[in-house]
Amino acid sequence: MLNVQIRPINKSDNAQVESVIRSVFLELNIPLVGTAFEDPETAQMFEAYERERAVYFVVEQAGTVIGGAGISPLENYNSEVCELQKMYSLPIMRGKGLGQQLLNICLDTAKTLGFTSCYLETIPTLDSAIKLYQRNGFTPIQKQLGATGHHNCGLWMIKKL
Repeated sequence: MLNVQIRPINKSDNAQVESVIRSVFLELNIPLVGTAFEDPETAQMFEAYERERAVYFVVEQAGTVIGGAGISPLENYNSEVCELQKMYSLPIMRGKGLGQQLLNICLDTAKTLGFTSCYLETIPTLDSAIKLYQRNGFTPIQKQLGATGHHNCGLWMIKKL
């Protein structure tokens, strides 16, 4: 097990978080258009989550960000539904239970913030991520909710909190 800390993002983490997100897209050959890769907030994650009922967590090892995930109200939808956003991890973090820990923190925080459901969008080829979500009670739904702008994420899932 890696010696890591999971904590809320700091402004000084922006460049490292952006690097993690962009490198995972390139490594896993995820579409760049219609996904988080082209979101303007990817370069300014601290600022993007500096709003009510939103938080982004980073996984840090020895001063280096190796992953992260956040929750935020789902845009243009019921205020009781949050979205699990930008959950990405570098290879060093994978297969060690850290994704589960990060997801637990996000879901616990969502409950604390008063959300009753959590929605997510993902790419259908990301098998490991989908298995993690399914193990944690996320179920597929037939259509996109809200207005995330991610038209290339072809799998939508939701979980009651």
